[in-house]
Amino acid sequence: MSIDIFGFRALWSPYYLMVLICITIGYFLFATKYRHRVVENTRLTNRQVVYFLLAMLLLYVVKGSPVDLMSHIMFSAHMTQMAILYLVIPPLFIIAIPNWIWRMWIDRKVSKVIFSFFTKPLIALLVFNSFFSLYHLPLIFDVVKTNIWLHAVYTMILFITAVMMWFPLVNKLPERQNLSGVKKIAYIFGSGILMTPACALIIFANAPMYSTFSNPELWANAMRLCVPSSMLAGLNLSGPEMFSGLPALQDQQLGGILMKIIQEIVLGYVLGVIFFAWAKKENGGITKIDPLPSDYR
Repeated sequence: MSIDIFGFRALWSPYYLMVLICITIGYFLFATKYRHRVVENTRLTNRQVVYFLLAMLLLYVVKGSPVDLMSHIMFSAHMTQMAILYLVIPPLFIIAIPNWIWRMWIDRKVSKVIFSFFTKPLIALLVFNSFFSLYHLPLIFDVVKTNIWLHAVYTMILFITAVMMWFPLVNKLPERQNLSGVKKIAYIFGSGILMTPACALIIFANAPMYSTFSNPELWANAMRLCVPSSMLAGLNLSGPEMFSGLPALQDQQLGGILMKIIQEIVLGYVLGVIFFAWAKKENGGITKIDPLPSDYR
């Protein structure tokens, strides 16, 4: 059966799109027209513009397009959504936001203490991966997926902690360059290792773990997060298998595999760039190892 039966609003999230458009307009107004209100400001670079637009596009794709609807039907789509939301989008945002805007946010008296603590490399790794692993415990997962407010809050917490996790590795603030060389490599390996237990639990389970993807009643409750209740009331649904060609267990295992593959691709790319920069340093090409190519700086 086609997911078109859920209607335009569930498929394309027009209100969410409007919010993202407003955020984008606000970003460009503040970073261009009103930047002169801040003493230490700089012009947006073309790369920052591209990265911000790419991040906003991906944010709409994974949370506003039919991908979001499918993430409530297939666990594999859910894990793909999470991988992009927490492993791809945060570093793009960090790079896209100019240093002077970052300083406005994090150099305030209270936020500076909080931000400095939660972006300490070890703390940042442990906090994000702890929230990620807890989220995928069946008891917590099924409760969060059936409560719109819990889902919104937990998703926001995961995104903020993902930004904190990526910040020590990709931020461009000279005063916050806490990692270099071997430490960056260790940080990347640590990130990969800490997410492995949750993915392994999902991949090697011998039965479906999540009732919101296997129990028709709980699945219908979870669908209310993205489909209006009035629309659901008029549909005769028996479960996610109406829209998925995969059994629940295989879909679950595929989700764990996709999450791990996407993580390895992202971390592998960053690791490769670090090694390339390291080789250039040894040859006298640069003086500092950075998680991005030199032209990204």
